[in-house]
Order: sequence, then C-alpha cells, then structure tokens
Amino acid sequence: MGMIAESLDELGRLSSAAADLEWMSEAERLRFHGDAEASDGLVDLAVNVRTAPMPPWLAEPIAASLGDLARYPDPTAACAAVAARHGRSPEEVLLIAGAAQAFPLIAQAYAHARRPLVIHPQFTEPEAALRAAGLRPEHLILADADGFRLDTAAVSAEADLVMIGNPTNPTSVAHPAANVASLARPGRLLVVDEAFADTVPGERESLAGRDDVPGLVVIRSFTKTWGLAGLRVGYLLAAPETVRQLADHQPLWPVSMPALAAAVACSSPEAVKAEEQIAYELAAHRDHLLRLLDDVPEVTVAASPASSFVLLRVAHGADVRGRLRSRGYAVRRGDTFPGLGADWVRVAVREPSISDAFVAALRESLAETIERAD
Repeated sequence: MGMIAESLDELGRLSSAAADLEWMSEAERLRFHGDAEASDGLVDLAVNVRTAPMPPWLAEPIAASLGDLARYPDPTAACAAVAARHGRSPEEVLLIAGAAQAFPLIAQAYAHARRPLVIHPQFTEPEAALRAAGLRPEHLILADADGFRLDTAAVSAEADLVMIGNPTNPTSVAHPAANVASLARPGRLLVVDEAFADTVPGERESLAGRDDVPGLVVIRSFTKTWGLAGLRVGYLLAAPETVRQLADHQPLWPVSMPALAAAVACSSPEAVKAEEQIAYELAAHRDHLLRLLDDVPEVTVAASPASSFVLLRVAHGADVRGRLRSRGYAVRRGDTFPGLGADWVRVAVREPSISDAFVAALRESLAETIERAD
C-alpha cells in the first residue's frame, strides 16, 4: 500500500510539473528565471553563473570599498575602466545595477516606439520590460530547423526598436557580428544583449568595440564569468546621446560602491586575460558534455552551442525534468521562452565530473519515463 501511495504521489508531482505553466499568466512566464528552479540540495544546472572562488584581485577591492560606504558612489573611475577595456570613450558607458536593468531603462526611454520587435527565443526580460511600459512588441521566432540562426531578411524594415541576444539565451547560438550589425537602420534602436559574450573565446561575435553602428546599444554583464549575481553590476555601451537619454531614467546613485569597485577590477587587463582563459576552459567542458549527450537516445542538442549552457530537446521533457529533480539535479525549463515548448530544457555547462553524473541521471530519468509511458 505504501509503495502504491508513493507512486501516486510521484505521478501527481510529475503531472503538476508538466501542467503548472497553464496557471502562469503571460507576465509570470516572462518573469520566470533559472533561479526559480534551483533549490538547496540540488546540483544547480539551471543558472548560468560560474561559482568558482573569487580571485584576490577582485575580492580585495570589493572588501576595501566597504570601508568607504559613507560617501556617495562616483562612477567616474568605473566608466573609464570599462571604456578602456572596449576602446570606447567614458561618455559611451552607462553603469547599471545589473545588466537586466538596461531593459526597463530602454523601454521607458523609448516608450514612443511604434514597431518594437523582439527576436525569440531569447532572455525574456526585454519583452517583459517593453510590455510593462505599455508596448506590445512583435516577435520574430527563430526556428529549431534552421539552428535558431538569425535571418536578417526576416526582420521588418519598419521595426524601430529591435532586441536580440548574442550569444542568445537559451539557445547558446552566437550570431555572426556582421549579421547583427547589418540590422542597424536610421531611426532604429538596435539593442544587443551580450551578457554571455565573455563566455566565448575571443568574444569573436561581440559588437562592444563598435562605435560606428548607428543606433547600437550593447548590454554587458560581469555576472556570468565572475559570479557577481548578488552584487548587481553591469553596463551598456552606446552613443553619448543615447547614454544620456537612458541615464535620465535611472535613480540617483544606481550602482553601489562595492559594485563600482568590481567593475574597475573586472575591466582590468589582468581580468580580461583571466576571462579569456576561463572561456577556453568552458569550451572544453562544453565539448565534453556534448560528447556525452551524443550517445543519449531521445535527446537532441539544439543548434551549435557557443556559450556556458546548452539547449536540449528531450522526449517527455516535463516528466524528465521532474525525475531529474528527484535525482538531485535542477535544469531550466524551456517552455517559458516564446518559441519553445515543454520538451526543451536548458543545462548549464559545469566541470566534467558533474556532467558525467548529470548525463547518467538523465539516462535513468529518460528510461524511467519511457518505461512508464509504455
């Protein structure tokens, strides 16, 4: 009797995991993120943040800034450091309280946009911010059959605000920089979310150093490589007039003293060199995970992953996700991203030992799901 009750409880849990999206509003779906999947005791493959110990050159300036908190924060040094890192002028840099803060700033400053367009699947905060500002953006849904690649010809010439991620979350696709830059038009704001650009060796498709693309806004993060999600610091790069326009929508002193210290440290030549090495190690770890996944039936890797995560199409995805949780693994559901469904999951790239154990758990979860389905 006890075993039957446990089985019924398990089936109920898995059924709920598959159905709970039906109870989410559209706004709730857009505001659902990987941290909601992670729980104490689970191996976190749902959040794409590196968790290695902080190096001394980063930890020490952050700690030292705590002794100076009586002063209001001054972003001058941090803007200069970020500008030097990308070969830009300080007037082209806006420090923000986490890269995600850029999206409501843009939505508020450009609430007059007539034809905003969001290229999906991608990080959902741009869409959420536009909707919160009263805009109803059009969608361009990139297709799995095309490897989620950008077709520039499919972008409406009438779109006056275009948002795209590169590399794109959750597909892990790095679009050619030339293709993304070609979307620029007179009278159009082109917003490129490069939160994961530093996970690609050489940042080969980044537009961060380009000041010759009209209407370009590039959004960057320190979070992914340096594990600073809790500090809330990021920046955007744009023409000085665009920076001023967006800054008008910020509160006073939006970035804290410790966050500014981190921005200076993470923009140093030492940091950039270390970042490059980490990106190469990450690529090797991703290749290891992909080799393991090649031999797993009922699992397809989407596109050609270029970043710190991979997107998988998994048979009976919602059930498998629930069974993975019971085995101690949290992965990111895909069905809250426009253009994806319940069979999609996003998995963070970790060191090989974790990938080995995860893929073994994935095999077991799939076998159990298929057996029950039969």
